[in-house]
Amino acid sequence: MTSVKEQEAIRKLMVFLQEWDSAHKVARSRILDNFIKSNDGKTEPELELEFSQGASLFLARLTAWLRMTYTYSTCLNRLLKSVGIFLSAASGRRYLTEFLEIGGVSILLEILGLDHLKEEDKRESVKLLQLVADAGRKYKELICESYGVRSLAEFLATSKSAEAQEDAQVLLDSLGRGNPKYQNQVYKGLIAVLPCASPRAQQLALQTLRVMQDMVGEAPSVLVEPVLGVLCSVHLEVQYEAIQLLKALMAHEVRPALLKGLVALLTPPRKKAFTFCNKTAKDPTALCLREPMLVYIQQAAAAKVIGVLAKESAEVAEELIQLEVVHGLMVAVGNLDYVASQRHASISLEYFVHTFPIVEECVKKALGHTLFQRFMDSPETWYTKLDPVQAEELASNTVDIPRDIARMQ
Repeated sequence: MTSVKEQEAIRKLMVFLQEWDSAHKVARSRILDNFIKSNDGKTEPELELEFSQGASLFLARLTAWLRMTYTYSTCLNRLLKSVGIFLSAASGRRYLTEFLEIGGVSILLEILGLDHLKEEDKRESVKLLQLVADAGRKYKELICESYGVRSLAEFLATSKSAEAQEDAQVLLDSLGRGNPKYQNQVYKGLIAVLPCASPRAQQLALQTLRVMQDMVGEAPSVLVEPVLGVLCSVHLEVQYEAIQLLKALMAHEVRPALLKGLVALLTPPRKKAFTFCNKTAKDPTALCLREPMLVYIQQAAAAKVIGVLAKESAEVAEELIQLEVVHGLMVAVGNLDYVASQRHASISLEYFVHTFPIVEECVKKALGHTLFQRFMDSPETWYTKLDPVQAEELASNTVDIPRDIARMQ
């Protein structure tokens, strides 16, 4: 028989549940606020004590209301936080099971894709998905099987909240670890983020790709174009992460394709330097970062990356010479429309000239004694004194180093 104390506790639980069942939105919001305030951080035994061994009865009501109302944001943030108290409770694995049985993962993922919902609600959804993933490999697999990688990648790419993007990146990183069945899916999902318009998303995706690289092994060829594409970013933090990833990729089979792509970026189609935002712009002096300005940014970044990669590996430097990198760097030095291209190309060209005698010989022949001496004396500034004729000669140079000679240096 139950004691008087136990009977009183059960009575209070039944009164509480009846109050919830009969309450409307405002009253339920108040109940949720009180629940969150009183129970945040509690363990499973503590929650069961609070609810007279009937905590699951309240969780069932929360999940039922969530399932019915998540599409139109009725107390959604409070509701998700309340569910989170159960999912985060120590020793509360059964709460997680009960949540998953009602399709909890699918609901959380669908929330991420609903444009009309608030960013803070979506962030709370990501936090709950993280709690699910933290429970172990089979739970990570469940998220991935529910098209979670695609949903999270899209959310990372489109979210306007830096905090929410970071939460999504942490979850994607988690899904890529200890989850061999789906780690390639996570990797490709991150690649899909790279062409997006959010610099923060690009930066986070590049960071995670670099961390995952050793786990994944060989990088797919589909990675080449998106990684080279982010080099046109005006955000230095994005370019930095791209360089770090490219350095890591030099140890993989995708290296030849990346090097070929980098060299190609040094010689973009020759166009006017800028384009207007539109013909009817109120301020005709306001210029957009459109083609070919973005191409010049990409050219400068490629020149910089090439120098970094060449200095780290003589073998990579030789391969670049065979890909006619010297011709490309000289073209970039001659780009009077974009000084960053000239600077980075000149610095990288100096390395090749100092390291490979054949390159020094060919560049000296192409520049002539006087111009070559200026280059050697001050590689970081000599290009500022180029006149249009000299720049045109550089841009149209025909330097051609025989493919086999570089390996003999």
